Amino acid sequence: MARGGRIIIAGGGTGGHIFPAVAIAHALRKLEPSVEILFVGAKGKMEMEKVPQAGYNIIGLDIAGFNRSSLIKNIGLPFKLIKSFWQVRSILKTFQPDAVIGVGGYSTYPVLRSAQAKGIPTFIHEANSFAGKANMMLGRNATRIFVATDGMEKFFPAGKIMITGNPVRQNIVNNTISRSEGIQFFGLDASKKTVFVTGGSLGAKGINEAIDANINAFIQNDVQLIWQTGKLYAEKASARAAENRNIWANSFITQMEYAYAAADIVISRAGAMSVAELCVAKKPVVFVPFPFAAEDHQTANAQNLVNKQAGLLIKDSEAREKLVPTVIALARDEDQQKMLRENIGELAVTDADEVVAREVLRLIS
Repeated sequence: MARGGRIIIAGGGTGGHIFPAVAIAHALRKLEPSVEILFVGAKGKMEMEKVPQAGYNIIGLDIAGFNRSSLIKNIGLPFKLIKSFWQVRSILKTFQPDAVIGVGGYSTYPVLRSAQAKGIPTFIHEANSFAGKANMMLGRNATRIFVATDGMEKFFPAGKIMITGNPVRQNIVNNTISRSEGIQFFGLDASKKTVFVTGGSLGAKGINEAIDANINAFIQNDVQLIWQTGKLYAEKASARAAENRNIWANSFITQMEYAYAAADIVISRAGAMSVAELCVAKKPVVFVPFPFAAEDHQTANAQNLVNKQAGLLIKDSEAREKLVPTVIALARDEDQQKMLRENIGELAVTDADEVVAREVLRLIS
């Protein structure tokens, strides 16, 4: 690759795809300041807003995924897919990339498939421990496949795999906030065990309902809550917080580093980015995987940690009965907390973005 090489990064749809994509872009620029980077996403998806905020250009494709809940909405899919391939053809011709990186999401497939047909080096970042079907199809002709965990040979050609982990936000990697500063930030009591409940930016119905139904168990056991509810449950949770000073509730937490610092125990979904951040934060976690994620990959992500004694797992369907008793028992068991903290901490990766960027630049130079 000549100095000032050109790289396309394709994908998006969720924070779990967009965040690592932006982190890889930052790392590429850091290692090779003259590199030109273009993002390709799906029109109407959150990457169209988040990528420009991070300082990069993005082109949106007219593409959508298969709608499982309403088959009638899939009528236009073949036309959108054909149109997206025409759009990609034009983008590749105009931008002439030296490499294309796919991070998952609707736009990944047409961009990487088209690049492979033209003999352009392609790279895949698979964040989950259960690979998506599109990535498996693309993996056969990819130059290199970056994965988060071991055991991915069942999805991809073994010789192309490189275990890098998942890129984690720098404010969490470099977090120096103490527990007492975190507790103070939420106006809670430093002498009490603190549980941080998070269902991601959209919230988690199963987790929220389980917490709400068993809220008295926290109060009776002198355990306090930092409860990120998502928009849909914010009103109910705020009413709970108003009547109890042991509960801090809000729809969203922008400064996650304070929540991680304050927490003794975390309740979380098991998206790839959440798992990566929790490994870096070194917290005992009770995972409640989202049961409707594609290929049930969140359960696979959580089970991967459970197998290494680095986390606990409660099914979403059993959360109402089992989640809070499990968390209260863990809050009382210092030895189990210590074991989970140490084991999850050993899985932490803090430089995945740079490892990916360096390998891409090495292989196309």
